[in-house]
Amino acid sequence: MVRRVPGLLLFTIYYDFADNLNDARLTAAHGYVSVVGFTRGKACSPDKPVPYEHDGADAASLIDWITAQPWSDGRVGMYEGSYNGFTQWATAKYMPSGLKAMMTGAPAAPGIDVPMEGNVFWNFLYPWTFYAANGKGADDATYNDRKRWEKLDHNWYVSGRAYRDLDKIDGTPNPIFDRWIEHPSYDTYWQSMIPYQGEFARINIPVLITIGYYAGGPGAGVYYFSQHEKYNPAAEHYLLIGPYGHIEAQYGPFGLLGNSVTALSGLKLDPVAVLDLTDLRYQWFDYVFKKAPRPDLLKDRVNYEVTGANVWKHASSLATMAGGTQRFYLSAMKSDHAYKLSEQDVAHDASVDLRVDLADRSDADRKVPGGGVLDTEVDTWNGMEFISDPLTKATELSGLFSGRLDFVANKKDFDFEIDLYELTPHSDYVQLAPYWSRASYLGDRSHRHLLTAEKRQRIDFQSVRLMSRQLRQGSRIVAVLRVIKEAGRQINYGTGEDVSTETIQNAKAPLEIHWYSDSYLELPVGR
Repeated sequence: MVRRVPGLLLFTIYYDFADNLNDARLTAAHGYVSVVGFTRGKACSPDKPVPYEHDGADAASLIDWITAQPWSDGRVGMYEGSYNGFTQWATAKYMPSGLKAMMTGAPAAPGIDVPMEGNVFWNFLYPWTFYAANGKGADDATYNDRKRWEKLDHNWYVSGRAYRDLDKIDGTPNPIFDRWIEHPSYDTYWQSMIPYQGEFARINIPVLITIGYYAGGPGAGVYYFSQHEKYNPAAEHYLLIGPYGHIEAQYGPFGLLGNSVTALSGLKLDPVAVLDLTDLRYQWFDYVFKKAPRPDLLKDRVNYEVTGANVWKHASSLATMAGGTQRFYLSAMKSDHAYKLSEQDVAHDASVDLRVDLADRSDADRKVPGGGVLDTEVDTWNGMEFISDPLTKATELSGLFSGRLDFVANKKDFDFEIDLYELTPHSDYVQLAPYWSRASYLGDRSHRHLLTAEKRQRIDFQSVRLMSRQLRQGSRIVAVLRVIKEAGRQINYGTGEDVSTETIQNAKAPLEIHWYSDSYLELPVGR
């Protein structure tokens, strides 16, 4: 008699026989049937690989096949992260009857954080299409040709050509990326790939998302969690977030030899944050499928490590991570080399002026300062720095920050970024959270609402990346507000036309923004 057991499905675009087999063996060793499925066109499929577009329907059909097998007890869980985290949500859009649980780490969300975030396209996704879709396996040689991609970014930036000319500059067609940039709004093309609005209400299975505060994946994880929370408040959905990057948020902070990693990009990890998330994977599915206890760390819906405090905390929602907010104004008062990030309301008509020549390419070869999670410098190019007074006591910031920008600009649009840091008494900068967006998409990523040039206007925003840190007494809070103009992302010249078609000839007069001092940030203060 055949023993019927639950199955765990890894559905992936990454075909690597050895890696896939090792993963399957690990799952089987934990008492589950292991199934690895591939994006249409990969492995043995005769089709041409196309990322994102067919995975949901194909994985749903595969789950139907699994549950019809004599070794299946009719229950399937899905796991893994990044692209393989996306495939889980793509499958949940169809909610096949056999799908009973998901665990997704640093998931991608097409149209939300890849290949664009805040409706601003990233260049680093350009070579990924060759890596993922050039053949049945992964095209490592092309993807890892860093000189080629650095040259492409540099040559595009210096030339001032349209963003849609990237493949012409490179000399190799890239039809997948070209199709992506035809959809700068979060339109039906992107909405068809993952659950959209009310479709989240149909997802009535246990879900666990693991994400980090840093690098790729945090925004998409928060998006999935908040949308599921919004449309299905009763869903059993847990979020776990710690001081991790994209890889660590999937497996935990471990090296290639299985040794624990004690620091991430300069930041020493708190001991409690060193977790084996692969082990947590099987604890999670044992809880769902085998009536084992729920993993100890999942004490509430939101479970987060407070960096610098060496403690995990738990909250019923993203909003309740904080006990309140503290408002800081972007004042026009000078503070050493910067401006003051002020807790006091200031004159509403005072302003700080920012001028950015979008046609200038003298910075093409500049060395970008900072970039580490902990660093001694920050990048203020094409922007300005605001610094608070020293904190009179240790202060926890946990949650999503938000704010309002009050300004006059001389163009119909611009792309901006706000980066938050703790500046310690030892003059180290510690990343808290970044936020960036195209101004014309604030509040509605599906429709563009152009600015009115030379008119005072206000725009409100909320970050999509979580932070949680215990700031020490004597530290200062730093906010860098800048316009995005660099070789690694689209350049918005402000005409109001499709940004991918704009060229340096559209730059004309420099972008001028008058930031009024009643612009502010609302920072979430921990409980």
